[in-house]
Amino acid sequence: MNLPSVCLVGRPNVGKSTLFNKMVGSKISIIEDTPGVTRDRIYSEVTYQQYRFSLIDTGGIDVGQELFHREIKIQAEIAIAESDVVVFVVDGKEGLTENDKVIRDLLRKSGKRVIVAINKVDHKSSMEHAYDFYELGFEEYYLISAEHNTGMYELMEAVTRDFPTYDEMEEDTRLKFCVIGRPNVGKSSLINALVNEERVIVSEKAGTTRDAIDTVLKYHGEEFVLIDTAGMRKQGKIFESIEKYSLLRSLKAIDRSDVCLLVINAEEGIIEHDKHIAGYALEKGKGILLVVNKWDKVENPNIKEYTELLRNEFQFLTYAPIVFLSALTKKRLHTLMPEVLRVCENVKREIPTNVLNEVIEDAYELNNPPSYKGKRLKIYFVSQTGKKPPKFTFRVNNKGLIHFSYERYLENKLRENFDFDGTPIVLQFKNKTDE
Repeated sequence: MNLPSVCLVGRPNVGKSTLFNKMVGSKISIIEDTPGVTRDRIYSEVTYQQYRFSLIDTGGIDVGQELFHREIKIQAEIAIAESDVVVFVVDGKEGLTENDKVIRDLLRKSGKRVIVAINKVDHKSSMEHAYDFYELGFEEYYLISAEHNTGMYELMEAVTRDFPTYDEMEEDTRLKFCVIGRPNVGKSSLINALVNEERVIVSEKAGTTRDAIDTVLKYHGEEFVLIDTAGMRKQGKIFESIEKYSLLRSLKAIDRSDVCLLVINAEEGIIEHDKHIAGYALEKGKGILLVVNKWDKVENPNIKEYTELLRNEFQFLTYAPIVFLSALTKKRLHTLMPEVLRVCENVKREIPTNVLNEVIEDAYELNNPPSYKGKRLKIYFVSQTGKKPPKFTFRVNNKGLIHFSYERYLENKLRENFDFDGTPIVLQFKNKTDE
């Protein structure tokens, strides 16, 4: 499901971060934070009443000798290009500045719907400058104080005015996978290799207004949707050079996918950025496959040694299959789709309740949980209560007696008995008396 996108732009110190936090805060919406990039807070998913949308923050745009820093400009342009609505945040206390006019010119070129949020209007003195901003020439203006929660209802109503409600969004039931990873690991090459594979039948359909293309792959008689990072191939290398915003594109692709192919450059090895992206896929409950690309460039390649290295670096993804290939030469490419197919099956796997309870009963008898202050955990019943990823709910005597090590033991037993390679599984514990 492709959510509408909103981005915040403005010069430094106008209160964008405060507004961002307020828009994703519990008073207005439910936040799903972004592991690995929380320091930057560039992206969150927001729920407001019957609407859901992606919210993007940008760096403060500052006029310098060359108007403003090239990197900040590129970041802002990418965020604006990704968005359906732009919220232009200005400082009502300070009034209109040259920086604001530079940003206005940038936004006019974009052709996007722009809402001007005149922030910090919390005193009568602030009102003196508020109407100066009408000189910017946009159609929509809202007086707000993000810090004091003033005018937020009107702003949120305006932002979501033309968005479809969550119920109105069409659900595509086909399994979807995406190719993610940091810049220059060979994502585009892998996508091109996949869609040009002779055994795969490819058709294209238009994506969103942001020029994303979803490619339909037919493999072994089943249709899959390959979600390409929005516009990445079309925008060119200049955008890929901005690592943070290539991450933003990956995050949006992950949200829409069931399975993620995390591409790692075999020549360069593993860096923290790879783990950040993988961590987000994990937190979102997505299936994941590690794809080691450029394997043909490695001197004295040793799959066993490299696998051990990956397992050490990605200790939170011990269940993820690993594929070694070269997208450029297509060497070992044939090993990829069977693994994708298996992970796609596993994320939607359903276990019969009677079989599930037999496995858990055996696991419990084999290894009783430790007692705590004379009390011991008892498991009465377990059922599968979700898929994509598989979710299991345990009815117990006291969920407070669950120790993380025993929870991990139960997860391992489930993985030993059922094929959950490539997918996280969620264990939930409820007291017998809970609703």
